[in-house]
Amino acid sequence: MTDPQIRRRSEVRALARLALEEIGAAATGIGSIHRAISDRVFAGIRLGVGSHAVPAKLLHDEISGAAYTLVADTARLGGSLAGRFLDLPSSENVAPSQTRRGAQAIAAIQGLIGDILESEGSPLAEPLSIRVNGVALAPDAGTLADAFPRAGGRIVVFLHGLVETEDAWALGRRPTYGERLGTDLGYTALQIRYNSGRHISDNGRSLSELLDAVTEHWPVQVESIALVGHSMGGLVARSACRIAFLDDRPWVRQVQHVVSLGSPHLGAPLEQAVHYASAGLAALPETRAISGLLRRRSAGIRDLNQGSLVDEDWRDRDPDALRAAACSEVPLLDGVTYCFVSATITRSPRHPLGRLLGDGMVLVPSASGRNRTRMIGFRDEDGMHLAPANHFTMLNHESVYEKLLEWLGTPEAG
Repeated sequence: MTDPQIRRRSEVRALARLALEEIGAAATGIGSIHRAISDRVFAGIRLGVGSHAVPAKLLHDEISGAAYTLVADTARLGGSLAGRFLDLPSSENVAPSQTRRGAQAIAAIQGLIGDILESEGSPLAEPLSIRVNGVALAPDAGTLADAFPRAGGRIVVFLHGLVETEDAWALGRRPTYGERLGTDLGYTALQIRYNSGRHISDNGRSLSELLDAVTEHWPVQVESIALVGHSMGGLVARSACRIAFLDDRPWVRQVQHVVSLGSPHLGAPLEQAVHYASAGLAALPETRAISGLLRRRSAGIRDLNQGSLVDEDWRDRDPDALRAAACSEVPLLDGVTYCFVSATITRSPRHPLGRLLGDGMVLVPSASGRNRTRMIGFRDEDGMHLAPANHFTMLNHESVYEKLLEWLGTPEAG
């Protein structure tokens, strides 16, 4: 069996096993909710009829418990069998991760539980890598030379956001920023795919190691590096720069621009809401299973609570503590221009709805790195506001591209 066949089969089996195991877990969770509700109902009935309710409750519990257990055990058994024997015939032997739809499905799973997949050694926990036509590239001299025959000295690295892949930059099936920057400014674009369920600092470290290998084996002398990240990708870029600076990695000395598009530098309100909701739901038996589901969210999602970039923000800390610990403030690199794009769904960022919802995912103060208590250090003149627009509009927008031309066309950092 060839390597492509092995990879395709392992991914298909992992996807099937995960799907069936999740069905089993869902059945168990629904069963616990059912049991908690029935306990409360029968407690009320017992107040009226006394011990006569006991036989009915025992019979109900036995039947319902057996039903949920049967569904859960059957699904888990099916998952185990699928993980060992399932295969889907394919004449091309293309792994799901190398197809657009398959990669998007895996990216969604990674965003939710990617850290668990990695700890289990699942083939769905893909390592951070450069992707060309969906295929992961090794950062060695021969592979890079073959993949980038027209490689130039100016590199621009694109980092997608949570539950996304590198294909997100092709929103609307239009030419991507990377393709256009190659034509207009001579940049060579590297499209990165990473497991967004990992801690941001883990992905930052992996990106730093990758860029170290890239600059060492690049076909020509590297003149400059620009990092462009959407949403979580902007945080991974900042984390990688910090880690590389502390580790004295050579590549970081070539960085001239770091651009974040809708990145939650000060945290994302949705994750903050879920953090508190999971604690509240844990207080009642009827909603405890829902709380458990919310608390399964990945390390990457949890890092969006305050925009955590370094290991110290999560190591040896209780991730479910109601009051999150203070986030470490990571300084910007000297001599590097940090640019940002914020957006609101309203025409004016001062509109009450715009203030409340921002771009639908990230608020303007967080995207611009400045609120009443925290200040990242971005300069106003290096920022742009897009309106009306949503969180994903900025992935491929003419006005954003014009700003990228202006920012990245500057030969030296501001």
